[in-house]
Amino acid sequence: MRKSLSIAIGTFAAMTSAALIAVAATGPAHADASTARTELALSARLLKAGNYSAARRHAQAAIKADPSWGLAHAMLARSFLAIGDGVAAEGELGRARDNGFDPARAHQLYAHAWLLQGDPNRALTEAAKAGTPYAGYAIRIGARALAAQGDMAGAQAALGTVLADAPKDSFAWSDLGRIKYQAGDIAGAIDAAQRAVDLDANNVEAITLRGELVRGQYGLVAALPWFEKALGHDAYYHPALIEYAATLGDVGRYTDMLAATRKALAARPDSPQALYLQAVLAARAGKDDLARTLLARTGGHLDAMPGARLLSGTLAYKAGAYQQAIDDWRVLVGQQPTNITARRLLGTALLRSGDPQGALEVLRPVALRADADSYTLALVARAFEQTGERDWAAKYLDRSAMPSAVGSAPFGIDDGLSALSDAASTAPAEPVAQLALIRGLIEAGDGGAALAKAQALVRLTPGAPPAYIALGDTLMAVNRYGDAADAYRHAADLRFDEPTLLRVVDALDHANRRAEAGKVLALFASQNPQNITARRLIGHWQIAAQDWDAAIDTLEDLRGRIGDRDAALLAELSYAYTGAGDADTGMVYGKAAYALAPMNPATSDAYGWALYQQGKSEPALQLLEKAASIAPGRADLRWHLGQAYADLDRTAEAATQMRAALADPAFGDRVAAAAALKALG
Repeated sequence: MRKSLSIAIGTFAAMTSAALIAVAATGPAHADASTARTELALSARLLKAGNYSAARRHAQAAIKADPSWGLAHAMLARSFLAIGDGVAAEGELGRARDNGFDPARAHQLYAHAWLLQGDPNRALTEAAKAGTPYAGYAIRIGARALAAQGDMAGAQAALGTVLADAPKDSFAWSDLGRIKYQAGDIAGAIDAAQRAVDLDANNVEAITLRGELVRGQYGLVAALPWFEKALGHDAYYHPALIEYAATLGDVGRYTDMLAATRKALAARPDSPQALYLQAVLAARAGKDDLARTLLARTGGHLDAMPGARLLSGTLAYKAGAYQQAIDDWRVLVGQQPTNITARRLLGTALLRSGDPQGALEVLRPVALRADADSYTLALVARAFEQTGERDWAAKYLDRSAMPSAVGSAPFGIDDGLSALSDAASTAPAEPVAQLALIRGLIEAGDGGAALAKAQALVRLTPGAPPAYIALGDTLMAVNRYGDAADAYRHAADLRFDEPTLLRVVDALDHANRRAEAGKVLALFASQNPQNITARRLIGHWQIAAQDWDAAIDTLEDLRGRIGDRDAALLAELSYAYTGAGDADTGMVYGKAAYALAPMNPATSDAYGWALYQQGKSEPALQLLEKAASIAPGRADLRWHLGQAYADLDRTAEAATQMRAALADPAFGDRVAAAAALKALG
C-alpha cells in the first residue's frame, strides 16, 4: 500500500502539548536546559505547521542540548514518523524510553513505526494497547494497517468511529481519503481529502493527496500547484517531491523533474522512487546503461510498481535479454490485464523469442477490439504465419492495413459468458466480477442485460469511474450516444484520463455534439501537453475543419516528437499541406506514408490526392481507385475519386462516386459534392 506519512497533530497534542506545559517540572536538568526547551518548542510548532523536516532538525538540536531528555527523543521520533522513517523513529522511541519517557504513552508511536516498516500485523497489535488519550491516533494507525492487509471496509469503518467522535480531525479525513483512493472510490476520496484540507491548511499529507486526485480529475498542469503548496510547507517532504517530479516529467519539464528527484534523494538517501524517476529520465534521453544502473539501485523495492516493471522490461528488451523482458512484462500484464501497451510489448517479446502461440494468447483481447491498432494486428498476423495458419494471418494483415477506429472500445473478454455470470452471481457485491460480466454481455450483443447490470454497478459503486465507463460502453452499444456521453462525463469528472477522453469525444461526436467534444479535447490537451493521442486527434479534427495551417503546426510538432515512421501521421500531414495549397510538400509526405503502409487506404488516398492537386490525374487515379476499393465505405475517398474521374471526362464513373459519397449522412463536403454532381448533368 502507499504508506501515509501524515501525523495526528490533534491527537498528538495530548502527549506533546501537555508535556511542553510541564517542561519546567519535567524538563532537562542540564546546564543547557533553556536551549533544549526553546528547540523543542520550535519543533512542536513546526510539526503543527506541516514543516516536518525543520521539526526534525529542531528536535535534534534539543537532543544535542540535552541528550538525556526523553521527551526530546519522543519528539524526534514523531518527526521521523511524519517524514516516513519508521526505522529511525523506532530507534528514537527506544532512547526516549531509556531516558524516562513513559512507555505507556508510546504504543501508538511504535505501531506507526512498525507500519512504516511494512509490518501491519505488529502495528495492529501495538495500536490496540494505546491508552484513551491517544485512541484517535491509534485507531487511525490501525485503520491504515487494515488497509495494508486489504481490508478496506474494515479500515473505513475504523476511521468512521474516529470521525464520529472528532468530526474535525483533519488527519482522520486525510487517512480516509487515502484509503478510499486505494479502494477505487474516487468521489469519496476527493470529498475526504478536501475536508481534510479545509479543516487544517497545514496538513501536507492531505494537500499532497488532493494534488494526486486533482491530477486524475483535471489534469497534470492543474495538479502542480497542489504539490507546490505542500512543498511550500516543507520543501523536503518526500511524498510531495515524488509526486511533483513525476508530474513534471509527464508535462515535459525534465530539468525541473531532475531537480525535484535530487531534492527527494537529499530528503531520503537512496529513495527507490526518486531513483526510478531518474532512471525514467535517463531512458528518455537514450542513456540505457545509466537507466539500468539507477533501476538496479532501487534494490527491488519497486518490483510491485507497474511503471518499474515496464521500464525494466523495456531496457532488457533493448539489450536483447528477451526472457527477462518477458518475465517483467508478464508480471505487468498480470497486475494490469487491460493494459494494452503491456500486452503489445509482451506479445512482441514472445514472438521474438519464438513463441507465437504465447503471443496470440496475450494479444487476443486487444486484437478483438474494433479500435485495435495496426501494429498489434500486424503482430497477430505474424504470429499466425509462424503457426502455419495463413488464412487467419491474411485476415489480420487486411485489418492492419485499415485505419483504426477513433475511440476506445471495451476490452476483449477471454472467459465465456456462463463463467462470467457464475462469478458475478457468486460475488454480487464485487465490482470487478460485475464489470467483467457487463463486458461479456456487450460482446455477446445482449445490450439490454448489459445495461441493467451497468446501472446496478453504478448504484453499487457511485464513486468509481469504471462503473460509469461500463454504463457508457453499454449505452454506446445500444446506440444511445447522448446518454453514453453523459455517463462518460460522470467518469471524467472523477478521472479524466486518456481512455475516458476518447470515449467522451467519440460519444459526443456520434451524438452530433462536436462543439462540446472539441472543448473536452482542448481542455485535456491543455492539461496534458505531452499526450500524443490528444495531439493526434486535434490534428485530425483540424483537417476535418479545413483549418490547414493549425493542422500543420499540430502535426509537425507531433512528428518532431515521434519521428517519421508513423504512416497515419504522415498521411495526415500530406492532407494538411495539400489542403493549404502546398501540394508539392503534400506529395512528399504522401509518398513517404504510402511507402510505409501501401495497403492502408488513407496513405493511398493522401498520396493520390496530392498528385491530383499537382495536376497529375493519371497516376493519381490509380492510387485513388486503390484507396476506394480498400475502403468503399469511406465517403471522403469516394469524393476524391469522383473528382479525378470528372477531370478525366469519365462522367458516369464520377457521378457514381459522388452519389456514393452523398449517400453517407456524415459526409462533410456535401455542398461541393452536390454542386459537382449537378455540373456533370
